[in-house]
Amino acid sequence: MDSRPRPPGAVDEALFVDRCIRCDGCVEACPERVLVRADGGFPILDPSLGECTFCGDCVAACADQALLPSLLAEWPWRAALGAGCLSGQGVVCQACRDACGERAIRFPPGAGLGAPMIDASACSGCGACIGACPTSALRLQRIAISQSAASP
Repeated sequence: MDSRPRPPGAVDEALFVDRCIRCDGCVEACPERVLVRADGGFPILDPSLGECTFCGDCVAACADQALLPSLLAEWPWRAALGAGCLSGQGVVCQACRDACGERAIRFPPGAGLGAPMIDASACSGCGACIGACPTSALRLQRIAISQSAASP
């Protein structure tokens, strides 16, 4: 299974690989330009390129039902902190918080130092914080849908 997110609305991985004909329709339809071809020509969402707005244009462009409108609200990805966070190393940086329209990222009170805390229930998984991070310390991580009440 690919550890990178497929476009919003993607069916489960095995079915996605079976249905997707790699036509690039979803990639071309994305107004945010955050969908790209990956291994084998299959599309993924690359949050380092910007924020997904969950507009559904990719789903509408998919004639092969690899992406379904009914699955748009079940986006199973949330922001997660990895190594390299500047704030966690004592450098004042809150770029991820500033980029988060959902207000899902908070920092410990005080001088703005310390690793950010990500509220998975508030995070939409849009990826806005990932592209804003100067050290690429954030990534999207798959979660069980029941772990979050948030929907894009």
